[in-house]
Amino acid sequence: MAMRRAAAVIGARALNSTRDSCPSLLSRDLHASPGSKKIVGVFYKANEYAAMNPNFLGCAENALGIREWLESQGHQYIVTDDKDGPDCELDKHIPDLHVLISTPFHPAYVTAERIKRAKNLQLLLTAGIGSDHVDLKAAAEAGLTVAEVTGSNTVSVAEDELMRILILVRNFVPGHHQVINGEWNVAAIAHRAYDLEGKTVGTVGAGRIGRLLLQRLKPFNCNLLYHDRLKMDPELEKEIGAKFEEDVDKMLPKCDIVVINMPLTEKTKGMFNKERIAKLKKGVLIVNNARGAIMDTQAVVDACSSGHIAGYSGDVWNPQPAPKDHPWRYMPNQAMTPHTSGTTIDAQLRYAAGTKDMLERYFKGEEFPAQNYIVKEGQLASQYR
Repeated sequence: MAMRRAAAVIGARALNSTRDSCPSLLSRDLHASPGSKKIVGVFYKANEYAAMNPNFLGCAENALGIREWLESQGHQYIVTDDKDGPDCELDKHIPDLHVLISTPFHPAYVTAERIKRAKNLQLLLTAGIGSDHVDLKAAAEAGLTVAEVTGSNTVSVAEDELMRILILVRNFVPGHHQVINGEWNVAAIAHRAYDLEGKTVGTVGAGRIGRLLLQRLKPFNCNLLYHDRLKMDPELEKEIGAKFEEDVDKMLPKCDIVVINMPLTEKTKGMFNKERIAKLKKGVLIVNNARGAIMDTQAVVDACSSGHIAGYSGDVWNPQPAPKDHPWRYMPNQAMTPHTSGTTIDAQLRYAAGTKDMLERYFKGEEFPAQNYIVKEGQLASQYR
């Protein structure tokens, strides 16, 4: 109950409405003009996996499960996975699309240049959480609405973070590789394997995902710390047993394990550079399912190579998809995966339903749930300011 109240407070604070002062922007933002709309969805291609699960909605082939509904309403629905480069399929549709749907897992990078060319564009929807693939400042200046399905995959990501913490603490990946390679060397694993109990875990960012992670860590009897823009409700903080740290640079050296749970903004981009990483404990473990660009790529490689970072795990890269020569693929002490934590089948069902709900509201000229707005009437949500 306390967590729900805290989420409601944050959602209410997220945006300052300027409806009365910006009537022209409101008209463009929230009301679909009459007639058929051109809606473009950009999703990863599933190929042979698309037919293996009827609820696998987040891929290009199944297109959030909304094609039949949209076309029955008289709208045009174009879906592609081809999003990069001057001759990509997405760019062919930029000049006349009305709505662009994308995901953080296969992001369509909506640059200022693309926004300038998109003369009919009104609405940018993120099927999932995290809209940093959009130039939010340019979107605000153009009077566009940017929205996402807030809360749709928070459980999915928090569970994944807990898994990664345990994988790093127990030195799981090298042991798994031994099995694959036909080896058996207990000492090679055990000399770097620990218990999670008693360790200090700090989350940088304690929004919906960060709070869920802290709740799931409580039974492990860890020392829990958190840094965030907003202090938790005292009742919730007491229930979780986490201590608020106002100064992130004072918190980080205390941590055996650091988890990144903040959005990518101008302030957080490259936040974990060489200098900040040097302040962390030698042997620190880092989990990052937030955004790859929060980390200085080469600084992470160097710290993993020297052993200053004893383990780094996450599923976010910069850019995405990660090129074959991305150095994080080959650095030691890593447990990286493609961007999968927030696109479980359960999460897909939630963000597909949320996307359909917002499209229905858009066609009717109705407001979205307040917490779903990232840009509204020229204003950015507070977490992106």
